[in-house]
Amino acid sequence: MKKYLAEMVGTMVLVLMGCGAAVSLGCSSAAPGVPGVVGTALAFGLAVVAMAYAIGGISGCHINPAITLGVWMSGRMSGKDAIMYVIFQVIGAIIGAAILFALTPTGGLGQNVCQEGINPATGFIAELVFTFVFVLVVLGTTDSEKGAGNLAGLAIGLTLVLVHLVCIRYTGTSVNPARSIGPAIFAGGEALSQLWIFILAPLCGGALAAGVWKCLSK
Repeated sequence: MKKYLAEMVGTMVLVLMGCGAAVSLGCSSAAPGVPGVVGTALAFGLAVVAMAYAIGGISGCHINPAITLGVWMSGRMSGKDAIMYVIFQVIGAIIGAAILFALTPTGGLGQNVCQEGINPATGFIAELVFTFVFVLVVLGTTDSEKGAGNLAGLAIGLTLVLVHLVCIRYTGTSVNPARSIGPAIFAGGEALSQLWIFILAPLCGGALAAGVWKCLSK
């Protein structure tokens, strides 16, 4: 049970800090701006680094259903654990979004939507591709034989920063279904109607990363 609770707490922190930075820095879909984009990207990345070293030894610090799917498909965890991880990740994301909503009930919540000029198909492709890159790094750096050891958390966090710097322009960057579900519940509107993109595309990207890593690691 401890590892499930760790995933819940870690995902709560990720949503609260990452989406909270987006709100505080004005990184909105209308006018993200360079400071907002960079600050939000750093917040998400630093949250992952912090949680990796805080709860990594307990749960592995997935805090992302796409990562959990990739890990399960790679044969590193049981199906039961994978399902429980996802459930507690979503609960954690909802708690994080609820705290942010309580603090800023009339403002944005860092929710994911396709940005101006980006259609759902383009948004789907962006989320799939960038999740693939992110999860591939996770699987590679945490591999028991070929991984980065204690530096894995830092590498994963920096990769998330990189992914955000590029992808915010297209979707606000999800690459994490739980991260999108939490804010969408409270924001409603487009965030809720487009939520399928931010659930399905990252899961497809995570599955693709698992397949590619299996080929590369043989």
